[in-house]
Amino acid sequence: MKRVTVITDGACLENPGPGGWAALLRFGQHEKMISGSEAGTTNNRMELMAVIKGLEALKERCDVTLMADSRYVLDGFDKGWVVNWKANGWKTAGNKPVKNQDLWEELERQVNRHKVTWVWVRGHNGHMDNERVDQEARKQATALRDARGFNAGNDEL
Repeated sequence: MKRVTVITDGACLENPGPGGWAALLRFGQHEKMISGSEAGTTNNRMELMAVIKGLEALKERCDVTLMADSRYVLDGFDKGWVVNWKANGWKTAGNKPVKNQDLWEELERQVNRHKVTWVWVRGHNGHMDNERVDQEARKQATALRDARGFNAGNDEL
């Protein structure tokens, strides 16, 4: 099984607002940066999307070290939130609907395709790869905002 490192980050200029995500995939000496953007989104959705797209880009089952600065994403798996939410019909412990259920379900599908080891990286703390994906995610969000003519606090065209 190939050993791959995936470093991810998401960004949102307003919350909600124009957002971007990025994933850096590394296999040996090879690297590939993938990224995208979404209008009217949240930071948590972009964090989830970065991981989904990073894992989705892998064409075969891999041993993945997944590095992210989002406790929200990592805790979903490390603390068993996803397992509990599913068992509770996608309700939180407070019996409220789980936010971003669509992305959590897709992320679970992607995680199940691979052997994933989760690694938390403190964001904005000089970790070179984390800084790279952060910069790319922000670049995507900014490009979308500029292209679509978003105004501060207004996601409408």
